[in-house]
Amino acid sequence: MRTVLAFLCVLHLASGYALADQTPAVKTLSPHFFIEGQSPGIEAFPLKSTRVTANVTGVIADVTVTQSYANNGTTPINARYVFPGSTRAAVHGMRIRIGDRTVVAKIKERQQAAKEFTEAKAAGKSASLLEQERPNVFTMSVANIMPGDEVEVQLVYSEMLVPTEGLYQFVYPTVVGPRYSKSPDEPATQETTWLHTPYRDEWIKSPYLHQMQRSPSSFSMQVNLSTGVPLATLSCTSHDPKITRDRKSAARVSLENDVGNRDFILNYRLSGNEIESGLLLYEGERENFFLLTVQPPQRVAAEVIPPREYIFVLDVSGSMHGFPLDTAKGVIANLIANLKPTDTFNVLLFSGGSQLWSPTSLPATKENCDKALDTISRESGGGGTELEEALRRAVGLPRSEFVSRSIVVVTDGYIAEEKSAFTLIHDNLQHTNFFAFGIGSGVNRYLVEGIAHAGQGEPFIVTGPGEAAAEGDRFRRYIQSPVLTDIHVKFSGFDAYDVEPNIQPDLFAERPIVMFGKWRGAKKGTVQVTGRPASGVFQESFDVTSTLSRPEHAALSQLWARTRIARLSDFSFQKDDPETIREITNLGLGYNLLTQYTSFIAVLQEVRNTTGLAKNVAQPLPLPQGVSDLAVGESYASGAEPSLILLLTLAAVMVFVLRKRKQSC
Repeated sequence: MRTVLAFLCVLHLASGYALADQTPAVKTLSPHFFIEGQSPGIEAFPLKSTRVTANVTGVIADVTVTQSYANNGTTPINARYVFPGSTRAAVHGMRIRIGDRTVVAKIKERQQAAKEFTEAKAAGKSASLLEQERPNVFTMSVANIMPGDEVEVQLVYSEMLVPTEGLYQFVYPTVVGPRYSKSPDEPATQETTWLHTPYRDEWIKSPYLHQMQRSPSSFSMQVNLSTGVPLATLSCTSHDPKITRDRKSAARVSLENDVGNRDFILNYRLSGNEIESGLLLYEGERENFFLLTVQPPQRVAAEVIPPREYIFVLDVSGSMHGFPLDTAKGVIANLIANLKPTDTFNVLLFSGGSQLWSPTSLPATKENCDKALDTISRESGGGGTELEEALRRAVGLPRSEFVSRSIVVVTDGYIAEEKSAFTLIHDNLQHTNFFAFGIGSGVNRYLVEGIAHAGQGEPFIVTGPGEAAAEGDRFRRYIQSPVLTDIHVKFSGFDAYDVEPNIQPDLFAERPIVMFGKWRGAKKGTVQVTGRPASGVFQESFDVTSTLSRPEHAALSQLWARTRIARLSDFSFQKDDPETIREITNLGLGYNLLTQYTSFIAVLQEVRNTTGLAKNVAQPLPLPQGVSDLAVGESYASGAEPSLILLLTLAAVMVFVLRKRKQSC
């Protein structure tokens, strides 16, 4: 009898655990994920494949992404999929094809596009909605996919490739890493899930596959590279694609049937470490655009650098468990070991809270370095990701006015509150330099590159353990001294306006000065760039009259608009500022661009679902390579049923115990 009572108690507790496990907590230290409207027997979002074609001409990459879906079930479905993009992407086109019917999407104000999508879905029409949730995270929603439907959605974007130390890099992110939000809203309802407002955090709740679980969809990539200057080197550090050299300045890179759980990274150098320096011009029907890239001077010797203070802000949250944190420890160990005797340093560990190694920064002696590394080595990763609080604590540390302070953030970037971190950095630039190390196979590049942008510096990203030492050395060289200061650009006889960026910061890396803008009137005059290197004077002039305007540079219009939108988005510190919202919206509508306030909407004007019945399902995302289930909490990974497993296990144990007792009697 006691055994039976115990069994019933265990069943009661286990069933209670099962019910509790099915209800996401309003506040949690790890993000929670669930599939809205999921029913037994209904497969998750039927993404079949993602095909990417990138045509890289000079410094501009034009990219076409084609995603294919299929409903192999017997029920109409509405599907939602979260997917990544480049942080520099200017998304300017989308179309949807169902069978032999194709509809080109239109750019509209975000709420209007969402309204039209909801109406089309309710009316039984097939429709597609593309929304931006972050500058590098997008949501594709497709309504009324009928049984047997093959659906193809295609989007087009352009981006500029900016070299560093002569190295060009084309990156295509393939997976969205889980994001942490310290104060999630109430659990999303079916209505709020399908009608987003700008930068809601509902997309954070996307389901994820288990660690090491293969995605059912395939990923393929084709890069057609034409540089105009002979290629010196060409390599892919992330995958093992097929590389074909068509001629000295052209190549094709192909990847087929990949898992799609890590960024695709293609690196190349031009002969003699040259860069595409000079003017690009485009004359449009309404406006003319230019792009200026200027080769920087060489870096100075390390002996002349002043004393510096380094504060290493290390992410030890759950998503850093395993490879990212192990690599981070190696990166910081390399940096600390190579500090100058005149340098001071400190370490701040953060997850849901923060832990400071020393009340004040200490000299970079061997004893202090060993103690700091010992503290770091004991971390294993766990909890949420409170970056802003850690940054505030680092900025508030006592400082010397005679020492240059640099704060280095080491993280995979899986947070949701990026803009508040950018704001904090921007507000403290007068007395602090900010740098970022991104570590992981699917880094949140918006955060890492955003920190660099807000800090007017260079981002550093490590996608594998083998890169850590070299990237740490590159960072050390980078922060030794600026390459060029007091930069000024003068236009003589060339009527330039709406120039981005409007202020040129100090140049730390051996990367070109980059400037977008518009021009009007005659194509004539000169552009002169001056600055101060460590010694001497830097000056370079460009002749506008002799520069050809080429039609293949049409993407300059979208790239200019994307650059201005990025500045408005990152540095508009008043939340929901009406003027900023209006300006970004007008730029999106005027230049056919996806933004946080404009979306692409395509509707097939045919009522295909006459029953009005459809299931809402969401595509489980693959975890980035090397990221464990700890990043999302195993109980919220797609397909995870720990409560049911526990219940069955306990039941089996109790049956075994009862049988043994019966046999003994």
